Amino acid sequence: MNYLMVAVGGALGAVARYAVYNAAAFFKVTAVYATLAVNTLGALVIGVLYVVLVERGLGGSLSQSLWTVGFLGAFTTYSTYSLDAWRLVEQGNVLAALLYLLATMVLCLVATWVGLALARAFTM
Repeated sequence: MNYLMVAVGGALGAVARYAVYNAAAFFKVTAVYATLAVNTLGALVIGVLYVVLVERGLGGSLSQSLWTVGFLGAFTTYSTYSLDAWRLVEQGNVLAALLYLLATMVLCLVATWVGLALARAFTM
């Protein structure tokens, strides 16, 4: 059942992200700002949902699967990245949090560059 909740939430999150990008295009806002809005909103929502669903125990694993993994996972993966880093800070692991944030940014940018280079090399 958790897989179904992730699938439903993922579909809703993907559609919500697509709607934000369409709204941005309609208002002549560049995609960069739409991405920033999606990531910021997703980080805010995952903070609220974590408190409500996990800390307050007001949602079971199905709610977590639907909203945090499914919906926000498709809407923005940045929300999970932010929550993971913040939980490290709350646990007193500030250095680990900073290293995680930096490593994720650098490794993902390098991985994107490598992926682009590989695809370009093999599709020429």
